[in-house]
Amino acid sequence: MKQLEQMNELLDAYGALLTPRQREVMSCCFEEDFSFSEIAENFQISKAAVSDMIKRCEQILYHYEELLHLVEKSKQRMELYDKIKKDADAGLLSCIEQLEALERE
Repeated sequence: MKQLEQMNELLDAYGALLTPRQREVMSCCFEEDFSFSEIAENFQISKAAVSDMIKRCEQILYHYEELLHLVEKSKQRMELYDKIKKDADAGLLSCIEQLEALERE
């Protein structure tokens, strides 16, 4: 479950940097929960090609995170927002909620 969650976070952060076909395959695998056989049939490629593409995309996404740390920094910001919200007045709380909304976009 942790790998699925982590991969979805990486796809949210860096998926736009993959090719359209890579994004579609990764979406089928991690968001739609298709089997390799189903993906292979949909894209008219072999299961081995699906496996290779997914492994390659995973490497690419992990590499982007190593370089940019967008997912890590986002988690850190969300933790800080939670700490600040505990002692925030209404005005500050409103600002934090707006910042959190921007994080989710």
